[in-house]
Amino acid sequence: MARIWITGAHGFIGRHLAAWLSRQGHEVAGIGHGAWPQPEAAVWGVRYWLNGEIHLSNLQQLARDRGVPDHIFHLAGGSSVGAAIANPREDFTRTVATTAELLEWIRLDAPNVRIIAVSSAAVYGSDHSGPIREDQAHRPFSPYGYHKLMMENLCGSYAASYGISAVVLRLFSVYGRCLKKQLLWDMCAKLSSNKGELKLGGTGDELRDWTDVRDVVRALELMTSLSFDSGSTQIINAGSGKGTSVSQIAELVLDCWPTTGHVTFSGESRPGDPYSLVADGSLLQTMGFQWNIPVDSGVHDYVRWYLQYSRSDV
Repeated sequence: MARIWITGAHGFIGRHLAAWLSRQGHEVAGIGHGAWPQPEAAVWGVRYWLNGEIHLSNLQQLARDRGVPDHIFHLAGGSSVGAAIANPREDFTRTVATTAELLEWIRLDAPNVRIIAVSSAAVYGSDHSGPIREDQAHRPFSPYGYHKLMMENLCGSYAASYGISAVVLRLFSVYGRCLKKQLLWDMCAKLSSNKGELKLGGTGDELRDWTDVRDVVRALELMTSLSFDSGSTQIINAGSGKGTSVSQIAELVLDCWPTTGHVTFSGESRPGDPYSLVADGSLLQTMGFQWNIPVDSGVHDYVRWYLQYSRSDV
């Protein structure tokens, strides 16, 4: 059993990760924003929750209360391109400043701890076609993507300068039960309110690498058991390598919707919105990881969850 901290454990991926790690027998503590009564946190496998900023004093308090961890999953940070564009300073603070605080605490108080930082495919930007390798060019468009890349570079600088063990996983289009934002949530909400009419932006041909959060948390946990060279940061794409178009996702949602629906596309895309964002996932596969949940099954599971959650009578 390992002692594990999760920054941002209160968020969508953080909750699923905490629940998975707890089921595997690990002791999980979390830190981040939001009041989270202990009985509610415990449902997600979090034994101890510290509601506060990621800074030295709170990290020291967490270490006093729960002991120095073996691994830290760093999920705290901005989670929305739109929010980052609207308030770039806040996104910088959430993503970059928190990472600097966490790395400095590790350097000073816990140099043997491995940090597993969650980044985003947004660092690649919008000018790629076909599967994207980890070593391909970074062309982020939004403050969100730039800040994730800055976070990665901070991990690299501390690893190179102080020998800290750091791993970065770049996530692609993560979805799953309890996700109450982004495309799948918006599709379901529109179908509920528009009597089966689904009007979306773009052409519908845009490709994304859809990964179910139940698979993603297994990929994250794998990073605790592998050996990596100290003094450098291992960058890994956490993507399946399979692209699915937005129109295909919409059809999967409609297939599971309890009434007949119809989807149309405006043909107009947002500036900087990538046409294709699909991983070359071969590096993760060489580490022994396999994706288990096909996108059709995962999307159907999500729609069933949404209908149950919303108590819709459509």
